Amino acid sequence: MPLILETIVTTQGPDGALHLVPFGLIQEGEDYVVAPFRPSPTILNLEHSPYLAAAAPADIRVIAGCVTGRRDWPTLPCTRIPGRRLADAYGHRELEVVETRDDPVRPRFRCRVVHEEAHRVVAGDNRARAAVLEAAILSTRLHMLAPEKVAAEMRYLHIAVAKTAGAAEREAWSWVEDKVAAALGWGEAERLPVPDDP
Repeated sequence: MPLILETIVTTQGPDGALHLVPFGLIQEGEDYVVAPFRPSPTILNLEHSPYLAAAAPADIRVIAGCVTGRRDWPTLPCTRIPGRRLADAYGHRELEVVETRDDPVRPRFRCRVVHEEAHRVVAGDNRARAAVLEAAILSTRLHMLAPEKVAAEMRYLHIAVAKTAGAAEREAWSWVEDKVAAALGWGEAERLPVPDDP
């Protein structure tokens, strides 16, 4: 299996509008592949302008927000390519599409890194952050998974959030849990409480 890096990808449309979306970049040698499912604004944007920025968000709320309809996050101009990148990032890469493999379901855009920068120190890993990331990905697959499987996964991921989350992780978790609860018809009894700061 290839290495997949979970990032926030930014592309730009014909009208100049930005599209921010969580994407797993698939490593192939020194290049990375973006493979969105149709229909996708990312596909249309890359066909118009074959560049993207991929950022490692410093705030997990960006990923949780993007999968729950909160896409308005601050951006900055890219250094070497047209467009913009996520502002609050540990680092980012700017990539150019060098090959497109068309497909009626999931085209693949092979991209080459033309620039990369580090912006913030990574102080350490956090289990709640990782759990929110997994829950966010899970929330995009609700149409593919049995409700009991989703519930079991959420219960397991909740353990790390309850034990190790800061304020940002708690808020991000609440957004994702709201999405899952609405999709599965959960009432208050099924929700998983996350304690406030002591």
